[in-house]
Amino acid sequence: MNPIVIANSIIYALIGIVIFVVGFMIIDRLTPYDLWKQLVEDKNVALAIVVGFAMLGICIIIAAAIH
Repeated sequence: MNPIVIANSIIYALIGIVIFVVGFMIIDRLTPYDLWKQLVEDKNVALAIVVGFAMLGICIIIAAAIH
């Protein structure tokens, strides 16, 4: 396989992960409560489902933009 193709795949994957983390941080800032505390410590399942679908939506948008 061509090394340039592999390098491009790694670069785009890293860019996608960085954008995903930044998106999560933005959503965490926009919520009126500590999102991480609600998810991990309080085990808020309903919030985890909503945040999971929001993150999935962001991932689909990132994948479409990179593709």
